Amino acid sequence: MTVRPFVLDVPQGELDDLRERLRRTRLVESDLGWSAGTPARFLRELVDYWIEEFDWRGIERRVNDLPQFEADIATRSGEFRLHFVHARGRGPEPLPLVFSHGWPGSFWEVHRIIGPLTDPVAHGGDAADAFDVVAPSLPGYGFSPHPGRPGVDPSVIADAFHALMTDTLGYRRYVAQGGDWGSFVTAALGRRHHGPVDGVAAIHLNFFPGRPSPADAGGDDFLQVMEQWNAREGAYAHMQATRPLTIGHALSDSPAGLAAWIVEKFRSWSDCGGDVESVFSKDDLLTGIMFHWLGGTGATAARLYYEAASASGSAPPGPAAVPTAYAAFAGEFFVPSREIVSSDFDLRQYSEFPRGGHFAALEQPDALVGDIRSFFRRYR
Repeated sequence: MTVRPFVLDVPQGELDDLRERLRRTRLVESDLGWSAGTPARFLRELVDYWIEEFDWRGIERRVNDLPQFEADIATRSGEFRLHFVHARGRGPEPLPLVFSHGWPGSFWEVHRIIGPLTDPVAHGGDAADAFDVVAPSLPGYGFSPHPGRPGVDPSVIADAFHALMTDTLGYRRYVAQGGDWGSFVTAALGRRHHGPVDGVAAIHLNFFPGRPSPADAGGDDFLQVMEQWNAREGAYAHMQATRPLTIGHALSDSPAGLAAWIVEKFRSWSDCGGDVESVFSKDDLLTGIMFHWLGGTGATAARLYYEAASASGSAPPGPAAVPTAYAAFAGEFFVPSREIVSSDFDLRQYSEFPRGGHFAALEQPDALVGDIRSFFRRYR
């Protein structure tokens, strides 16, 4: 349970190897555009920038400005080594908050919201809204190695994060926030570890971790939207849920292939109007890609889809009892109504935002921070 400081210091040999691989990149020339995947024109420009201009050591210094740690966590399902950010709040009584990221993201998604959450006064807010923020890397992502055993699904990860918050960091009571896979982890935290005095007091989601029944209000329409999206965009998920090793070898061997796999999602899932660089700079994109590459986690991150698809019976029937807030960003690939969220959760706050997509913490950090603050005030 010992917490150890974590400093990111990538050996130069790994960076030299990466550059050599990038120089040997072979791209698929085609007259097809983004509708068929990441086009060679865009990827060539990104790879050239990666080789010639991307300043990893500068990024490394920015990452190391965050207070990072690692710890060995024991749960009923086994042990984990978790990497995490742990930033203390500046206020009279900071509320502990665990932030869970998703795929193809990383713990770095927290970097645009961690300042306002931990030090609200410095960002024009009220000291009473301060949080202690804990942002772990999911097992098998970035710098949290996969434990190398089957069954590490969102519910098991939730148990590991609960152990981190309580047994390791000593928080008796805390709140949780998440999107993408992080919303599944956060929902599992609420279902498995909710308690108004001990455990998870409340949760905040910006992605819907469920599938409504047709009988739910609006359920038929929402299911139709989901099915249409899956038919158009869901090949990646089916591949990772059924054959994660097949694609995993490619993602672990080719940095350009990893970039093509990930960048297309940042373009199609964000509220960017088809121009990914209107929301994410090349440095933004490559920083996230580097966490997957340097950690060697392209395959293990994909494996989470396989484990989740293999899990059964992890969520009890009926709505989760934990008080829940939902932030609906208009650019998300499917947006549940208030009624649909209420069918799975004890919904206390439902907020709609006209801008922003799947990566809310990166795309609309001010809106997300404001929504988190307003909801969790009642659970301090």
